Amino acid sequence: MKFMKLGSKPDCFRGDGNNTRYVASELATDITIFVEEVKFYLHKFPLLSKSGLLQKLVSKANKENIDEVRLFDFPGGPKAFEICAKFCYGMIVTLNAYNVVAARCAADHLEMTETIERGNLNYKIEVFLSSSIFRSWKDSILVLQTTKSLLPWSEDLKIIGRCIDSIASKTSVDPSKVDWSYTCKWRNSENPVENVAGFRQGVKSAPKDWWVEDICELDVELYKRVMVAVKSKGRMSGDLIGEALRAYVLRWMPDAVKLAPPNSNDFEGFSSKNRALIETIVWLLPTDKMKGCSCSFLLKLLKVAIMVETSEDSRQELVKRIGLRLNEASVNDLLIPWVGSEGKIVYDVDLVQSLVDRFSVREQGSQGSDSSETKKSGLIVDRGHGSWIEVGKVIDGYLAEIARDPNLPLFKFVNLSTAVPADARPVHDGLYRAIDIYLKEHPGLTKGEKKKICSLMDVKKLSMEACVHAAQNERLPLRVVVQVLFFEQVRVSNAGLTTLVENPNECGSHESSQSATNTDEEWDHTINELKPPKQDLGFAAKIGSGKKKSKVKVGALLPSRSRRIFDRIWPSKGETRSSETSGSSQSPTSVNPIEVKSTTGSRNRRHSVS
Repeated sequence: MKFMKLGSKPDCFRGDGNNTRYVASELATDITIFVEEVKFYLHKFPLLSKSGLLQKLVSKANKENIDEVRLFDFPGGPKAFEICAKFCYGMIVTLNAYNVVAARCAADHLEMTETIERGNLNYKIEVFLSSSIFRSWKDSILVLQTTKSLLPWSEDLKIIGRCIDSIASKTSVDPSKVDWSYTCKWRNSENPVENVAGFRQGVKSAPKDWWVEDICELDVELYKRVMVAVKSKGRMSGDLIGEALRAYVLRWMPDAVKLAPPNSNDFEGFSSKNRALIETIVWLLPTDKMKGCSCSFLLKLLKVAIMVETSEDSRQELVKRIGLRLNEASVNDLLIPWVGSEGKIVYDVDLVQSLVDRFSVREQGSQGSDSSETKKSGLIVDRGHGSWIEVGKVIDGYLAEIARDPNLPLFKFVNLSTAVPADARPVHDGLYRAIDIYLKEHPGLTKGEKKKICSLMDVKKLSMEACVHAAQNERLPLRVVVQVLFFEQVRVSNAGLTTLVENPNECGSHESSQSATNTDEEWDHTINELKPPKQDLGFAAKIGSGKKKSKVKVGALLPSRSRRIFDRIWPSKGETRSSETSGSSQSPTSVNPIEVKSTTGSRNRRHSVS
């Protein structure tokens, strides 16, 4: 830390209690100066020789025949006035980054200028600021922190502006030329002297973001002005700006969502304290919307922005940026709480819907990246549907989470699911899991509603494990189970694992004609005969289990209802067509055993996703 000593005489100021200061001298004092609640018993001559303001005030007091002067709203208070008084007496005064701003404001208020006397306090402080303080990274930050309590004097004297310009200029210095960093190297080290010495010897070079943590100590208004100056230099990348903003949020709002949930008693204070911070961070985000802060960080900002009720512009800006990078999000990031009509905290499905819609607009815009609007925005987007596949996985996981809400309307589930293009789901296991959870949590759905939600799923895109699970899932409509059985057997046949039918075309027509002979009432009667599963088995945990495959019989894989359906579609050899159309169902033991490969072995019970 830089410092400057003024004067040569010993310090003769003494105190009599907390509210009285005087100069120990053989000469009697002849003037009393009040600064706030403190009384200073001083001599006129040394003060009047250097202060234009005191010359005027003492002259006025003499005319009124009084020996008291009162200084109202004095910058820096009694301590700053004492520094100026000691300078007038020629006593030793030490200026440093902690008191130099107060001394500068007080000297200016007392009119201690060159017109009163050459080499006055104003001039000496200005020399100290220019030659030492503003050339030091550490001292510039410390001085800037002290200016907040000295407004508007520090602003009028341009001390704040000069500090900010000094800090912003030093952030763009080549990191190889940076030999120390005051916050990281001093605050986090048990022995700061050794730490800094080692750093100067080149033991470890400074990273590009060496300055980020240092300026996090500033309050939000000063931080905003510093970052505006840093960005205006045009030498800082968007990624580095984003890292600085992220570090600042972590410094002042660690685990913000956990600290103050919407139903806590401290929520109001939390909101008022952090609303300005969030709006400032959003305003400072890099101009290039595809660079800077990660999508996960932006979603966390959005959560807090909704909680503290920031301005609509701030929230929409976050939504716009997140929508451009939705393929980088995770399911947990999208679980944004929202207070429902009954005061219950649920997930904001409409917000996620708008994010998917904005991502869709981005993907469509990537096809015409040469347009003037795209050139103007400077956005760089991923081509192809690879990013859509990532979004599809995230949305399927999100659907599985919100499906557990018993109050979630079916149309919201359907709309969000259909917002993802068909090509974004090469495998429908995730979507099937979400649908099964929704069916489990909403047992009162009508047949039409079940048909609507199940139509979102393409059974041809289910994995082997999902098909086995679906065939045993009595929550699914019977027609869906038929489709699962049919397409799974076709897949097995095409893979050469076994021959189910000699002519696949005949099998397709046979299935179609057979299903036509069974009315909806017959399917309903069959369903009513079935008992609910005694135990659910989460099929999601079975996918990719990697267990050794073993040969089992189809009859062992299918429960009673599925076996009856299987028998109607693929009768065993020697069975007559009339037996099918008559509605008779062959017993499980009479089915000709067909061997297929299974990843789980024999399954006797129905399973469901949980």
